[in-house]
Amino acid sequence: MSDRWRVIIIGGGFGGLGAARALKSASVDVTLIDERNFHLFQPLLYQVATGSLSPGEISAPLRSVLSRQKNVRVLLGKVVDIDPQSQRVLLADGASLEYDSLIVAAGAQSSYYGHEDWREWAPSLKSVEEATSIRTKILGAFEVAERLTDPAQRHAWLTFVIVGGGATGVELAGAIAEIARQTLKNDFRSIHPEEAQIILMDGGPRVLSAFPPDLAQKAERSLVKLGVQVRTGVMVKEIDKEGLTFQTHDGTKRLAARTVLWAGGVSASALGKTLANRTVAETDKIGRIKVDAQLTVANYPDLYVIGDLALSIDADGKPLPGVAQVAMQQGTYAAKAIVRKLQGEKEIAPFRYVDKGSLAVIGRWAAVANIFGLHIAGLAAWLVWAFVHLMNLVQFRSRILVFVHWAFQDLTFSRGARLITQSPTSEFNFDEEVASGGKDRADAASQTLSTR
Repeated sequence: MSDRWRVIIIGGGFGGLGAARALKSASVDVTLIDERNFHLFQPLLYQVATGSLSPGEISAPLRSVLSRQKNVRVLLGKVVDIDPQSQRVLLADGASLEYDSLIVAAGAQSSYYGHEDWREWAPSLKSVEEATSIRTKILGAFEVAERLTDPAQRHAWLTFVIVGGGATGVELAGAIAEIARQTLKNDFRSIHPEEAQIILMDGGPRVLSAFPPDLAQKAERSLVKLGVQVRTGVMVKEIDKEGLTFQTHDGTKRLAARTVLWAGGVSASALGKTLANRTVAETDKIGRIKVDAQLTVANYPDLYVIGDLALSIDADGKPLPGVAQVAMQQGTYAAKAIVRKLQGEKEIAPFRYVDKGSLAVIGRWAAVANIFGLHIAGLAAWLVWAFVHLMNLVQFRSRILVFVHWAFQDLTFSRGARLITQSPTSEFNFDEEVASGGKDRADAASQTLSTR
């Protein structure tokens, strides 16, 4: 049995994978545990949800990515508990693993602010399954509308609401608008997809609140140009099968919309909540665990928490955002900190986040970017966005495939992954929805025959 230092990494996302790679040359034994056998490039998940890309093009098998790193083994499993006293992690299948250093990069989950029942009617975008479910809802809505004759029912099915005006919400809204206005405009005979109503709602005073105001305004103008209705200062009160109820300064209103998508906030994962209880760690209102300057939990110098689950403070005293570049930098730092400790260093320099900027794409050749304080928009920002995302894809094969798909899509407006992969009958209840329309047509036909 090896006497080398045992490092366990929970989570194969940006932070966890970055940590594993940074330990490539270290004399340690690394075990990476994840519920999935693949690394998912979440920033492009919305393109799976809107039919631009397939899941395999933004995912990479973890074993394949780390196959040449002989000090790493990958385990498929779900960690359900952590005992920081005995330094063990417990898996759902009962397996127990010991560690000398632990890096928790378990990520976060979507938050419905106490309204978990909304999840059934307004799916979020955190996993491949949710992305394909959203794709089914979007494309299926046009299919249902094609078979309806009642104008009110058809309008409800052609109304798409995205709740949350962050980068994900903006990107979803822009992509759905392009689907309706360009991709599907010649595909149907009974409806006009370009007449679909796309509404982006946010409770704040503007979309992209994390961006500088001038870029947020440019993004909103680009959305409006695509036909998206942007409604800010809106608080959602209820979501159900038929639509949603929301409150504005004018009072409470009801909107019939059969496709509502959730791009709201996040909260700590179940494992994060368990870890906070086990370590009696301080957390913020969404459950992130407070870490010190070395990204470790108080009183546990060998327990690192990184990425979306970590409440890490920057030099100005502000919490770091839950974005990929933060997780990647933290993963690399945690790995190097472990190595330095093993080399006998007693004083480990604090983590310093280097903010390289923020990006959001609105649509074809339209994006906004804040790069090291430089504000750019339009085609230039889109080129920066495309380059950064291509370079951050884990596998070279994925970069080539995504580049080819983007080039073809931007030249033709075609989306090659427009597949409804779930049963439309169970998802949309065609019989129920079309019943009234079919009856209307039968009655009309009967009346026509009786007058002849």
